[in-house]
Amino acid sequence: MSFLDRIEERPGAAELRAESYRLLGLKRGATCVDVACGAGHAAAELAAKGLKVTGVDPDAEAIVAARERAPGAMFHVAHSDDLPLEDESMDGYRAVRLFHLLEDPVPTVTEAWRVLRPDGRIVLGGQDYGFLLIDSTDQDLTDVVLLGLESRTVSPRAARSLRDVLLDTGFRDVEVVVRTEVVTDHAVMAEQLKAAAAGAVDKALITQEDADDWLAEQADRGKHDRFLAVLPTLLVSGRR
Repeated sequence: MSFLDRIEERPGAAELRAESYRLLGLKRGATCVDVACGAGHAAAELAAKGLKVTGVDPDAEAIVAARERAPGAMFHVAHSDDLPLEDESMDGYRAVRLFHLLEDPVPTVTEAWRVLRPDGRIVLGGQDYGFLLIDSTDQDLTDVVLLGLESRTVSPRAARSLRDVLLDTGFRDVEVVVRTEVVTDHAVMAEQLKAAAAGAVDKALITQEDADDWLAEQADRGKHDRFLAVLPTLLVSGRR
């Protein structure tokens, strides 16, 4: 849970959530489901805007935290491809930071189509790990290390395909917005850097010595205010 909280409380996270709400474009009293709602940050903010919010997440611990954060919303422990909702019961559907975890996005988007009313709005989003940028004196090594980070998730480049998936499902007025987070605090990214290096070693892309040297360089950059990471997040919206 602390990880989920850190993700939603990072610089730029509130602005990203606000952009997703703008793309939803829902008025007070509208119904909205937040899929992969995590600890309920978005659900709480949407409820505060006067929406009738339902949060869904497969993690029971996350749902406990979400209920505490947004007592006015309704929550369910469920998977994104099998929502406990009636057909055409939602005016809005939001799912951010989900699709990199799914082998196939189609069942989830098909389920979104089922629960949305005609003319309902959908907003999907997530980071595309293929666009992640980290500065280094050895950029070739860094690119290989980042492949190690990609190896740690199911579908690291899923976000770039979301526009196609929405169009293929039948959604209209599909729009893509990119929000970019710039991180200059090494501590914010330290655990992800370690995971990336470990993943690259596990895949035999680099040696352990390469990984140690790269991590040491990134830590040194942090100490001297030279660390830089750029993380674009794609938001893709449409209308049923």
